[in-house]
Amino acid sequence: MPLNFSDANSNVLFGKQLKLKDNHGKDIDLGLVGEVTRVDRATLDNLTYAGQVPVIPSMCETEAGQRLNVNADTAATAVAQAVGAEKLIFLSDVNGVRRDKNDPDSLIHTLTAAESRQLIEDGLIDAGMIPKVEACLDTLSKGVSKIHIIDGRLRHSLLLEIYTNQGVGTEILAEPR
Repeated sequence: MPLNFSDANSNVLFGKQLKLKDNHGKDIDLGLVGEVTRVDRATLDNLTYAGQVPVIPSMCETEAGQRLNVNADTAATAVAQAVGAEKLIFLSDVNGVRRDKNDPDSLIHTLTAAESRQLIEDGLIDAGMIPKVEACLDTLSKGVSKIHIIDGRLRHSLLLEIYTNQGVGTEILAEPR
């Protein structure tokens, strides 16, 4: 039975308000936007041992009890790192990393962390895919060995990615192939 933390009195993501500066060094008010600084792994472990599937919203709680919105990719990254996950899967509205962002047939099925960095540097990974791939690279650097980016709109995409030889998305590996 899933436990949805957005309805519960407890939370597993804790953090602080995200502060950014503009080009002149002035604070930019992002409103109620935060970044995760800590994950309550004990609560997650207890729930999974009890056979419950935690459904974690992309929000964190400050020390003062204020709830802040958090980027979903960075929230998932924080949880994967905290629980020592072997694999992380991002469901997206694209089929993965592409050589041409406008051509779904240019999907790159497998990348290493180094190849991903090079594609960002070369400008092949750009716009909204950069934060997602950077979250992947950060997660790989903290012990998760493989990350998948797949199209969550595709029926059975998770099964197709995991249980077929080529998959339907992009897997990013920590180690060279």
